[in-house]
Amino acid sequence: MHVSVESISTLQRKVTVSVPAERLESQVRDRLRELTRSVRLKGFRPGKVPPKVIDQRYGAQVRNEVATAVIRESFGEAVKQENLRPAVAPSIEAAGTIEEGQFRYVVTFEVMPDIGKIDVSGLKVKKPTAVVEDADIDTMIQTLREQRRTWTTVERASQIGDMVLFESVAVSGEIRIPAEGAERSGTVLGSNAIFADIENGLIGLVAGAEHTFTVNFPSDYRVVSIAGRPADVSVKVVRVSEGALPDVDDAFMASFGIAEGGMDVFRTEVRANLERELRGALMARLKADVAGMLVQAHSHLEFPQQMIEAEAKGLATQSEQQAKSQGRKDVKVDPQALLPIAKNRVAAAVLLGELARQNEIRIDRSRANEMLVSIASTYENPTEVIELYRNDPQMMQSLESRVIEDQLIDWIADHADLTVQALSFAEVMRPNA
Repeated sequence: MHVSVESISTLQRKVTVSVPAERLESQVRDRLRELTRSVRLKGFRPGKVPPKVIDQRYGAQVRNEVATAVIRESFGEAVKQENLRPAVAPSIEAAGTIEEGQFRYVVTFEVMPDIGKIDVSGLKVKKPTAVVEDADIDTMIQTLREQRRTWTTVERASQIGDMVLFESVAVSGEIRIPAEGAERSGTVLGSNAIFADIENGLIGLVAGAEHTFTVNFPSDYRVVSIAGRPADVSVKVVRVSEGALPDVDDAFMASFGIAEGGMDVFRTEVRANLERELRGALMARLKADVAGMLVQAHSHLEFPQQMIEAEAKGLATQSEQQAKSQGRKDVKVDPQALLPIAKNRVAAAVLLGELARQNEIRIDRSRANEMLVSIASTYENPTEVIELYRNDPQMMQSLESRVIEDQLIDWIADHADLTVQALSFAEVMRPNA
């Protein structure tokens, strides 16, 4: 077998592979011979179909199948022989031709960048730490009470803590949102779920009251036509409701699956849930910090464009599906706009993968089991969830990918210039609060 490698660009390679034509022809003859023994054609007895007829009927199909198989096998051999590392599945430029006793074909593909030895000792990593305090448990229980509160319509003016149902119209120059009628929305005053200007404009109004005020919409507002512009917003209150928080009694705790043990068991369960969320948030912050610095330290490298484009398409699809789940079915996301994010993600994945290869980091099975048990514990029947994962190779592969990535992040932190950053639970979970 002869292999010729041409560098088209920094990462793109054009590879011409030549193998003896006999390698292909012998396989074609063998397959046609098998068909002669097994195929059934009208007018011929089984096993008595003439080879010429078999060749006329099936020759072209068999040759294509054999050529595909020979290309697949020999390409693997060529890549190994030339020490090439394809980044993505190759693009076959031609089905192959036979010339001068050789079967030749051409393949173009991108290779993984030559990264060299990765040294993380100079990375200045901040590793956040935090613990769940009793006050955090109190705050979460209060949040759970607020989620279960009941609402009663009142005739008085709205105040902080009330739920207000209202209709609104925004006008900026000749732009009117909506074009006709009014948008109906609801919010709890003081929750900061909507713009502060709108929320403040709703305070002190009774059902049926109308009020107009100015709102400066941010540049990233979802309605592009008034994003970054001031608008006159007119609101009409439809209903004002007062909330009542439930008592933390046996019935309340039972609604969260705590049938026995009272407040002590309830608080223990809340703590366990908060600690699980905290572990995930701490790892996410550390991962973002480490990956960002790792990518920045290797900003001189070029990464496979096809991988970046595929990642951008995946992110766009994910964003569209998320919007659809929120009721916004007409959202279309341009993958080109996500290329910078995709590039960073691909760079981080490639660098982490190379780091694992260079340092022979393998998955920690006990850590994988711990993550599986942690995931399963959030469901009503953990045993069924564990079985579901173990019987689904794709789900297990996804879980193991997360585990090995976490191991790599921890390994980098342990070998970098590490500074421990003590934070509160709230600072970790609500960094922008």
